[in-house]
Amino acid sequence: MAIPSSILSVFVLLSLSLSLCFAEIRLSEIRSDGRPIIPFDEFGFTHRGCLELNVSQISLSNPNPDLDLSKVGFFLCTRDIWFHVLQQIEDAAITCALDSNFIKRVYSFDSLKGAKSFDTLYLHDDADQYTLVFANCLQQLKVSMNVRSAMYNLDGETSTRRDYLSAGRTVLPRIYFLFSLTYFSLAGVWIFFLYKKRLTVFGIHFFMLAVLILKASNLLCEAEDKSYIKRTGSAHGWDVLFYIFSFLKGITLFTLIVLIGTGWSFLKPYLQDKEKKVLMIVIPLQVVANIAQVAIDETGPYEQDWVTWKQVFLLVDVVCCCAILFPIVWSIKNLREAARTDGKAAVNLMKLTLFRQYYIVVICYIYFTRVVVYALETITSYRYLWTSVVAGELATLAFYVFTGYNFKPEARNPYFVVDDEEEEAAAEALKLEDEFEL
Repeated sequence: MAIPSSILSVFVLLSLSLSLCFAEIRLSEIRSDGRPIIPFDEFGFTHRGCLELNVSQISLSNPNPDLDLSKVGFFLCTRDIWFHVLQQIEDAAITCALDSNFIKRVYSFDSLKGAKSFDTLYLHDDADQYTLVFANCLQQLKVSMNVRSAMYNLDGETSTRRDYLSAGRTVLPRIYFLFSLTYFSLAGVWIFFLYKKRLTVFGIHFFMLAVLILKASNLLCEAEDKSYIKRTGSAHGWDVLFYIFSFLKGITLFTLIVLIGTGWSFLKPYLQDKEKKVLMIVIPLQVVANIAQVAIDETGPYEQDWVTWKQVFLLVDVVCCCAILFPIVWSIKNLREAARTDGKAAVNLMKLTLFRQYYIVVICYIYFTRVVVYALETITSYRYLWTSVVAGELATLAFYVFTGYNFKPEARNPYFVVDDEEEEAAAEALKLEDEFEL
């Protein structure tokens, strides 16, 4: 059957959109769309949830009065319920998702009575994470319309104050604000170190300071962005600043890892051609990744090209993560060769050990923030989705602290100074060390 396979493919789409839709007030334009299922935003309702749905400029490609428009409309369902609906269709118990007794029907087009618009308020008292879905089970029909959806929860038992952030994400403004204060504090501590150790400061240390400030500013803008969405359903321009700082933070962080991996400013004041090529690859890819992120956040899963944009974003992110590892691998290889050939074996061995540690930490950071955090968000109850944000930010904070601590301005930095005892111990360790393979 054609319709079940289409519905199944869109269900995959709904699952992928889990971490991207914050269910603020959303304006969507549907034009001559014949898809049987069009997903909109996902939202975690409490027992006092509401859905405001305003649909205007409705136009049907086949205005035949004999059409059964009860098979065209909006409904709410959870991911678990969706499996039951699919099973009903597979078993031929129903022919349309709107006929299922599992879904929560919001509005069907047979109630239009020739009108071109409608407004409805759906009160929701079943606490769970639901997705707003449009179903069109008439294969010969294409629909055009403007959809304004607003999902929110009412605070407390008697309060009428609206919370436009999904249950499980309502604490995000405070979380982002606390992390921004932490990074601003770290920036202050780093400035103190740069002033105190100004005789051993390199250009890379000022670059680290810039990365810290951009990260703190990005979190502050994200806190304001989510705070305005929580109270009003709109970011009021804070999303623009958030995208700008996200763009700058992403570029500078990846550039910093590449510069540290090449030993720039510590080992040498220049970059080799192959290292410059890595930067020339990473920076444009970060630009593409940020454009893809904006496209994903600003549209939503109802767009037909949404899946493509999401795949672009994931692919670019993976390529960037892989590209920044090459300079570290090259540095490890060069230091190993130098440790075997020149007279400064202990110094090179200590540099090699430091690069090995940093390489492992970068791998762990990438794996945790790209894989573990996503898995945590997928398996965690919708009420505790904020925990995946905290886990990701704590991992990032630990990575920043590790980088700053190991590459801080010090007169006795292991890159430069090694005393006699360390020289002998390191030389002995070098003799016993097995060949290092990546």
